[in-house]
Amino acid sequence: MELATFGAGCFWGVEVTFRNVKGVKEALVGYLGGTLPNPTYKDVCTGRTGHAEVVQVEFDPAQVTFERLLDVFWENHNPTTLNRQGPDVGTQYRSGIFYHSPAQKTAAEESKRKLEASGKFARPVVTEITPTSEFYIAEDYHQRYLEKRGLAACHV
Repeated sequence: MELATFGAGCFWGVEVTFRNVKGVKEALVGYLGGTLPNPTYKDVCTGRTGHAEVVQVEFDPAQVTFERLLDVFWENHNPTTLNRQGPDVGTQYRSGIFYHSPAQKTAAEESKRKLEASGKFARPVVTEITPTSEFYIAEDYHQRYLEKRGLAACHV
């Protein structure tokens, strides 16, 4: 098993998207990239901790490649809006790939270059590609949030 971590706005929908990818064994929502140890949702929502809402994905590379996960990431959010996804605004909603290995870093950078060269977006891609840091799992009520409400029916 390997880990991949992505920030693409509010983590509830991102979790569902990755959870429904064949080969993904687990998807947990949490916080990464900030300065406050053990942040709560309330802390992160202030926008002052530096954390991003992220999904940490555990996947089987024999069933799904990191490159496929990158495709899912790009396809399911707008990587050209700085610190914003839809109505959610703030640094906690930034677009980010938090790599766990040099190979993931290389793959993420190449994937971003290809997306920029594709002309799909008129504006620059602002997604950060940075090393992973301490992952703080979000409160239990955030895990499988949309599934608990019957809203997790998408399939990738």
